[in-house]
Amino acid sequence: MKIIKNIAYILSIALFFSCNKNDDKIEFTFLQINDVYEIAPIQGGKFGGMARLETIHKDLIKENPNTMLFLAGDFLNPSLLGTIKVDGQRVRGKQMVEVMNAMNFDLVAFGNHEFDVSQKDLQQRLNESNFPWITANVKQKTAEKAIPFYKKRNGKKESVQETFVKEFSDADGTTIKVGFISVCIPSNPKDYVEYGNMFVKARASYVKIKDSVDVIFGLTHVKLANDKRIAKLIPDLPLIMGGHEHTNNYEKIGNTIIAKADANAKTAYIHRISFDKNTKKTVVKSELKEINETIKSDEEVGKIVNKWQNILTTKIKEIIPKPDEVIYATSIPLDGRDTPIRSIQTNLGAIITKSMSFSFNDKVDCALVNGGSIRIDDQLTGNITPIDIFRVLPYGGAVLKVKLKGRLLKRVLDYGKLAAGTGAYLQRFNAEKIGEQWFIKNQPLDIKKNYTVAFSDYLLKGFDIPFLNAENKEVISVYKPNENEMAIDIRKAVIEYLKNN
Repeated sequence: MKIIKNIAYILSIALFFSCNKNDDKIEFTFLQINDVYEIAPIQGGKFGGMARLETIHKDLIKENPNTMLFLAGDFLNPSLLGTIKVDGQRVRGKQMVEVMNAMNFDLVAFGNHEFDVSQKDLQQRLNESNFPWITANVKQKTAEKAIPFYKKRNGKKESVQETFVKEFSDADGTTIKVGFISVCIPSNPKDYVEYGNMFVKARASYVKIKDSVDVIFGLTHVKLANDKRIAKLIPDLPLIMGGHEHTNNYEKIGNTIIAKADANAKTAYIHRISFDKNTKKTVVKSELKEINETIKSDEEVGKIVNKWQNILTTKIKEIIPKPDEVIYATSIPLDGRDTPIRSIQTNLGAIITKSMSFSFNDKVDCALVNGGSIRIDDQLTGNITPIDIFRVLPYGGAVLKVKLKGRLLKRVLDYGKLAAGTGAYLQRFNAEKIGEQWFIKNQPLDIKKNYTVAFSDYLLKGFDIPFLNAENKEVISVYKPNENEMAIDIRKAVIEYLKNN
């Protein structure tokens, strides 16, 4: 009996050591989001919400401590919260950084919208962030030369790196080094930003670290076509976690998976990854997780979100008494994404301009708004509330009734058409070009006739269309609405229009 017990003991010791022997295999998890501008749930609370995402994050850490949280660019702008003033200063993404700090993000990429904010504001957000940023092709211009962006802490500068390396180890002692590379699309030219070639920089940063790590992943903010080109250029990347597009996408180019989640954390990608040090084989199993109202909000992050939402609600109630009221429902997405809204007539642009006409009881010939005033860079579906309209048009401003000569109206329409791809492109109501001829209310535009047009007040300041201003001799009169008219704020006009249609 004693011999049997001794044998059993020896076998258990052997089993213990065999179970804990380094097998050179390791598993880790990536939680990926991209293009997130709203910290709170959207679409009437149905989708998104950073506090809900944090619940998923913590559950994944319990499942596997080797879990990383990523944001693949675009988070400082645009957002409704970012446009309001707190203590005399525009928020400009401060709310996002505060929430992301609480969530302990592991790595973020620069997106093109990070450069919507001023250099000063971007520097403040960098300084406030506790998480690392990464970019290989974006640098800060100075009077002498281009330098890496940096965080300033305790008087010292910490440069944003071109690459990032994370070390993982598991219970049996397997240890690996995981590298990351990142590039950003050069679609937002600013005086303080220098963009390097995306593909040259992606390849160079990969070469820079490939011999010092076990495996490398991409964290990018470029068009899907660019990600595909990077995948072909660097075929050894098992996974590219991408941003820029706002609808989820999952494709495989060669051995490289390209994954993008839906904007505003409507969904998140969970990538469970297994790596074998001996074979160098990487297996990626991805799950697209919908972030919805069935997920409980994390309490700590929820408190920060609620603080900012209370500030926002207070500000909005100064203009609209019921900001959460459902005013419209649509199953067809209303398109306010940057590229379409600045290039073609969209259904959301049509609603906004119809609303401008509606605000003057349709006693105008046509209505025009610059696409750059529409800042949501997203699509609206389902139940629409006033808060959604404020997200679409965060800067507000009055609708003006302007009487002008037909010749000037034609110049304005021509300019807006030629400005396709920029913020000066015009969304229109009752103004259509067929062939070479403009039509106003289905009648050919007469350059000798006078027209009454509803303009956004921004347009009449001459910023987007230099010759369009109140001083132009072909502007006959400008009517500015009073405080009691819905035209006093373009957002009020849209809200009232949707309520009545």
